[in-house]
Amino acid sequence: MTATVARLRRYGVRPAGAALVLWAAATVTFLALHLVPGDPVLVLLGGGSGANPTPETIAAIRHAYGLDQPLYAQYLHHIGRLVTGDLGVSTSLKEPVAGVITQQLPATIELTALALLFAWLLAGAVVLLSTGRGALGRALGSGLETVAAGLPHFWLGVVLLYVFAFRLGWFPVAGGTGIAGLVLPALTLAVPLAGYLGQVTRGALLTALEQPFVTSARLRGMSSAAVRARRALRHALLPPLTLSGWAVGALFSSEVVVESVFARQGIGRALLNAVLARDLPLVTGIVLLIAAVYVLVDLAVDLLHAVVDPRIRTPREL
Repeated sequence: MTATVARLRRYGVRPAGAALVLWAAATVTFLALHLVPGDPVLVLLGGGSGANPTPETIAAIRHAYGLDQPLYAQYLHHIGRLVTGDLGVSTSLKEPVAGVITQQLPATIELTALALLFAWLLAGAVVLLSTGRGALGRALGSGLETVAAGLPHFWLGVVLLYVFAFRLGWFPVAGGTGIAGLVLPALTLAVPLAGYLGQVTRGALLTALEQPFVTSARLRGMSSAAVRARRALRHALLPPLTLSGWAVGALFSSEVVVESVFARQGIGRALLNAVLARDLPLVTGIVLLIAAVYVLVDLAVDLLHAVVDPRIRTPREL
């Protein structure tokens, strides 16, 4: 019975939950853009509130984009098109949404991967260096993590640009290519995330250090640093791994700010421009991509849990 329930959860509940998340993302995006004040036709015409198109032009645009239909009809058409896998054409760029996402996604993946790597390295270094160093060491490490977690991305990005790009000239000011152009944006994303990862890892590591296997390792003559790095750390990885699953999706969202500050191409900047242009197809496509990233990373985290801790397995049928 236990194995049957586990299989139902894995093969039934998870896909249904993923579909529900994607539907909710598409619905909220549709409603949000339609509830924003202003006439979307004027945005499509590129004139804003100061535009003065003829009534015939307005009527033609409304009919071309289906804006003359009732809201429920527009919504059903919107969802039906997405169900068939058709993301539509960007109203602002006049290009297929799938093509726009394909062009912008590689830069965002590079930035996200490097930011997550930096976050883990920073969090791991602070935790390992401060844990087991007495009350003062723990207080310093915990205080540093709290400050890092509370730093706003916009402020941190501007400070890093001023110090390392304008003053020292170590990195390009904006829009740099290659690894040099990735370092400052990745650090801007990584430092606050490292604060969260460090706080979670520290608590899990302190709990692991109280377990009997740690005492046994110390009795065999293993140093405190080796115990922390080779024994306790592995058992403390599950909570931060779970947080990393959330963090990947959060990084995609935070890149709206960071890619704008550093004038980088990517999904975040494309999303900001699409929202300003009330480009429903492009906004929906990017939001669905971010929601899918959350779902896929959550599944990957579950698989990593079983790798880190072999005791986590789907129950076998007796």
